[in-house]
Amino acid sequence: MLKRAKPFALALIIVAFAATSALSAEENVLENAAENIPSAQTETVSPDKPQEPAPAPEEEDLTGPVIVSMDLQGNQEVNHDHIMSVVTSKVGQHVDEEKLRKDAEAIFELGFFNATDYKVTDEGDGVKVTFLVQENPKVGEIKFVGNTVYSEDKLKSAIFTQPGMIFNRTFFRNDLQRIKEKYQEDGYVMANVKDVKIDGDVITVEIIEPKISEIVIQGNKITKKKIIERYLKIKVGELFNANKLRLTLNRLQGLGYFSDVNVNFEPGENPDDVIIVLTVEEARTGKLGFNVAYGTQSGFGGGMSYENFNIGGAGLKLSVGFELGDREEYWLSFEQPYMSGKVAAWKVGIYKRAWDDVYYYDNDKRYLEYDRDKYGAFIGFGKKFRDESKYNWYMLLDWHNTKNDNVRERDGFREDFPNDAKRAQELKRIKEEELGEGTYYSATLSFRRFNIDEYLPYTRGDVESLSFQFGKANVEDTDYTYMKYWLESKFYFPVGNFLKDIFETTFLNGYEDKPVLFAARLIAGSSTGDVPYDEMYTVGGDTTLRGYDDDYYRGRNMVLGNFELRIPMQKMLSFVLFYDVGRAWDMGSYNSKGNDDWGSSPGIGIRLNTPLGNLRLDYADGDEGRFHFGFGELF
Repeated sequence: MLKRAKPFALALIIVAFAATSALSAEENVLENAAENIPSAQTETVSPDKPQEPAPAPEEEDLTGPVIVSMDLQGNQEVNHDHIMSVVTSKVGQHVDEEKLRKDAEAIFELGFFNATDYKVTDEGDGVKVTFLVQENPKVGEIKFVGNTVYSEDKLKSAIFTQPGMIFNRTFFRNDLQRIKEKYQEDGYVMANVKDVKIDGDVITVEIIEPKISEIVIQGNKITKKKIIERYLKIKVGELFNANKLRLTLNRLQGLGYFSDVNVNFEPGENPDDVIIVLTVEEARTGKLGFNVAYGTQSGFGGGMSYENFNIGGAGLKLSVGFELGDREEYWLSFEQPYMSGKVAAWKVGIYKRAWDDVYYYDNDKRYLEYDRDKYGAFIGFGKKFRDESKYNWYMLLDWHNTKNDNVRERDGFREDFPNDAKRAQELKRIKEEELGEGTYYSATLSFRRFNIDEYLPYTRGDVESLSFQFGKANVEDTDYTYMKYWLESKFYFPVGNFLKDIFETTFLNGYEDKPVLFAARLIAGSSTGDVPYDEMYTVGGDTTLRGYDDDYYRGRNMVLGNFELRIPMQKMLSFVLFYDVGRAWDMGSYNSKGNDDWGSSPGIGIRLNTPLGNLRLDYADGDEGRFHFGFGELF
């Protein structure tokens, strides 16, 4: 029984299981096939006979006649010198029958012959030793039967033996091992060579690819069986694959439904099939969480949340919580997160945000400072295009209302409008036209490509999403209609394999199963129509441009790039070097930076894996140095 198997340990156990079930067949398959090759000698040293233990070295027998010459008969294709290189008897030595017998065995073990022998004849004052060999036939054709994973051409390209070569038993045994290793590399660890038949010059290799005849799920008292089956990468009738089984175990363990997931194997009715037995141990799926956050602008904050991942055993998720501080938030959501080609994911929720000390900028100056309240509700739903597709779509409908309080002037505003009357007029205009107090409706349709390698213990691959948002708003009795569209790409690339040959160092390999990783996020967006202030793109803050104030850039267009080099040092500790660059702009309007004004923010961070989650501490340099503290990676 395997409990919480690590991927490497799981692979070893599966390999051991497969090796135990097929050991005798694999060791004897070539010896059985060799019986089909006719023998021309009666005194053949056969590899099927048990070999006697090698005797201790003895002094040369000086009683026999002297060998005056040596010869070789029967070889036509195999090189004379190659054969004689394994012979230990030499001209000038006395004849030693035991030594000659072992020489004949050594010639046989070269693998090119189905029979070897020797004879001793008188010659002059001594004797002549002649080794007799019978070569195996040339290979005319190699056939594979029972293979479905790889084509016959693929298997032929993986072996050394090819048509036209003298059949070599030793080489072909290595070829069979190469075939087995090819299957194992791709996860088919129970695949086996069942038999090898030699008929004349035709070699037929029979391969067994075990199938899963049944999947037994037991131990689930709360979670419905059909919910567990959603996350299985293995299916009845498919070939057994250790990689898919490992991914299945990781998926089930990562759901939060179970405290333990075990796997066992049983033989099926067909000896070439296997039964998979998955035993789960239910966990408490309701979890109470606490968090602490810090930002140079937002200050300290913290909160509490409650989540239940498996309400009613149906895989439904409830989340409710709050965060306090200058960035106060409250939320309640209920969702079904699983999606496939047939099952739609969905989510509904309500939220409220109360942000204090929000800045209003114009040309790099902090004009105003105010507090903003926002509350709303949303509903979302989406599906994959096919069950195993990398592509999915998601529709999100949102309604919210915003209200601004305690609007106060900053020094930059007073400098640009020293006249009290003009300052009051401009303040009124900004409140009505720019700060966006009102009601908003939007529908966002997103198409996503998820190309992350699920079989690895770290993130490698890419994710792309293209989103279109249609929105309407009523702000200060003015109606707005607009369209926004943006493209987001995320890339995760382990740099060790790419650079280790250049730098000749193991440092880039990272720690255990976590390599040094280059991660990047690129976002580009634009819009059409009359976009209200509150719905413009914003860049700045701990989730975008870490060296700048929240919403430092605002406009109808935006570009953002986040680049990180994540360097694991220990199991629980990683360092991050990062560089953020981007801006949002809208030429010809208030609160917009110029065309050439880009924000850039280099920095360094620490990631600490704690029982509460992956703690993140970043220091970024931008318009000023800023610290950010929270949980989880930025992207």
